[in-house]
Amino acid sequence: MEEIIQISKINDFIFCPYSIYLHGVYESFHESIYHEDPQRKGKIVHETIESGTYSSAKRYLQGLSVYSSKYHLVGKIDIYDTKEKALIERKYKIKKIFDGHLYQLYAQYFGLKELGYDVKKLYIHSLSDNKRYRVDLPAGYRFQMFETVLDLMKTYSTENSMHPINPKKCAMCIYRQLCHKALC
Repeated sequence: MEEIIQISKINDFIFCPYSIYLHGVYESFHESIYHEDPQRKGKIVHETIESGTYSSAKRYLQGLSVYSSKYHLVGKIDIYDTKEKALIERKYKIKKIFDGHLYQLYAQYFGLKELGYDVKKLYIHSLSDNKRYRVDLPAGYRFQMFETVLDLMKTYSTENSMHPINPKKCAMCIYRQLCHKALC
């Protein structure tokens, strides 16, 4: 049986594959011990989705669980606008759209498609400045890289895998105090 990938872990994996392991170490602790400002803001952003209070308009599906049997992905979407046929991923602040943001949105897209929803548009919405960025539907090089990342996630092992250490990323990682790689 193929292992299921949580959609929310795709961005984490691209940031640093080892961070997913470290997240598991911290899971039993209260989030206040290891969450920093960006994580706290992100959690606040998603509270309206989780509670279904983003909007009372019937056109918006909020926090819908999705699954892709093709890619073995599971997670939740932020918002699907049934009128515009648009999938919207909300982030607290977007300065640059990273591959992890795109691939997370692609995963949600495939989950929605498998549920029978017609998705014509993809957006990443930056809440702090209320900017919305249109994202192309999965195709070409980006789509191939999405599938490559999923394959890498399925075969990753903390014992056998090496990943490059990026001091800038390590300095920003919420797990840096626990990570022997960040100490190098």
